[in-house]
Amino acid sequence: MEQRRYPGHNHWFYESQTRPTMSPAVPLVPEAAHIDDRFLLGLRQDAHALQPLFRDNQPALLAARDLSQLLFPDSLTPTLTHTLTLYDRLSTALTVAQVAGVQRLCNHYSARLNPVPGPDSSRESNNRLTQITQYARQLAMQPELITAASVSALAAVGLTEPDIVTLSQVIGFVSYQARVVAGLHALQGLPVRWLPGITPPPDAEREGFGVARRWHPTLKPLEQRYASARQLTALTFCQAQPDLNEAVWVLAHDPDVLYGWATLRQRLEANTFTTLAQATSARILGSRWVFQHFAGVGMLITAVEDDAKENPQQEVIALAAQLTRTPERFSAAQLQPLLNRGWQRGELFALIQAVAIGNWNSRLLFALGEAA
Repeated sequence: MEQRRYPGHNHWFYESQTRPTMSPAVPLVPEAAHIDDRFLLGLRQDAHALQPLFRDNQPALLAARDLSQLLFPDSLTPTLTHTLTLYDRLSTALTVAQVAGVQRLCNHYSARLNPVPGPDSSRESNNRLTQITQYARQLAMQPELITAASVSALAAVGLTEPDIVTLSQVIGFVSYQARVVAGLHALQGLPVRWLPGITPPPDAEREGFGVARRWHPTLKPLEQRYASARQLTALTFCQAQPDLNEAVWVLAHDPDVLYGWATLRQRLEANTFTTLAQATSARILGSRWVFQHFAGVGMLITAVEDDAKENPQQEVIALAAQLTRTPERFSAAQLQPLLNRGWQRGELFALIQAVAIGNWNSRLLFALGEAA
């Protein structure tokens, strides 16, 4: 079958529907593609009142910005073992942004995706893109739908083990980014979405929580004898985070992103409330292996929220639950109970980041192993 490629988004699902026009549609906000900080997406310049917050959190924000540049470079040359194209990555990011409903992200990834050449019009390419998009939508919306069969379906359309790890990291990163951006909007009293969002899926079932379990990889882990120097460096760096010991040999298929993700985790300070926030995210998303690493959170297994109690713990849980389930509906109203208790913006932003990284951790580790 003849392989055809056209610029922009001029491809459809079947050869008979191909439209080789040379004038792709312009995105609604084309300037959203031209932003220096591709993590905060212009918030640093727009949010003048939050400049002290950005300065205090500079190490973590720089790590997140480096990851955005690593995952979504200006150009990318696929190889035999890393076949994901820039189009694959940006279209996946747009899918996750749309599920999250955060308009600032949708504008950015849509504008960046617009001029990038799409796949050819063969059925094989369309099947591949369909599987990637379905996996991204499920992992972003309801991780419990991801099974070993979901990962096998990606391999069946030609994705390699490094591809699947990178794809999962892309989904996790944009899920993290969406919740940080939504939280910063709420701190400014600004809306997150312009249009109504989707109906949130139900929380994960309670079965399996509170039971000790091991992490079983869905993909074949990297063998040490075949590890490159970059992979060994990333693996050595992750030894400081013992909760990753069972997962790093799978994540090392993309060592640069593993190193960046572990760096970000290290730079986010944890306390009692941020731990509770991450446990809330893990409980809602169904990540039982991640959940078991948090002590003193057994009350979340039966019911995530307890409206009968009004205390800081329940208010933290309510905030984390809202930001995990529906970031597009997150607003200043979710922050007000803690503000009334005397919380400062810096403490609130630490809590928001904890929820955000919890969403990344739970999705990533569930997809690549826990469902096996």
